[in-house]
Amino acid sequence: MGISDRIEAFINELMRDDAEFAEFGRNELADIFGCVPSQINYVISTRFSPQKGYSVESRRGGGGYIRISRARGGGLAEAEQIGDACDLKSAEKIITELFNTRRLDEKSAKMLLAALRAIDSDKVRAKALKGALTEL
Repeated sequence: MGISDRIEAFINELMRDDAEFAEFGRNELADIFGCVPSQINYVISTRFSPQKGYSVESRRGGGGYIRISRARGGGLAEAEQIGDACDLKSAEKIITELFNTRRLDEKSAKMLLAALRAIDSDKVRAKALKGALTEL
């Protein structure tokens, strides 16, 4: 098992102990694994990205930290809340929430909004939005 795999496993273990998030210092974690802090950055950016369902917060400096939490299951929760019809305002609200919680990047949010705005039927919009959300 390589160092990146060990760091990932360690962070995942921290997240098992505290269901909400894992919080640690970059330098402290680097000391534990005998690596440079940039190795920690690499693991976080490649294995704990928003595309993989994680939210990462960090603060540098003296009391700095990294906080990783699991995003709320892609868009499945939102997809389940959509009925047979969805007006444009509701669809925009859902997409904005996904973007604000980093479960959807800016480019994808803009593309999805553009597609949903082009749909005239609330029933068709609901079906399209549900389909897109289940793919997140």
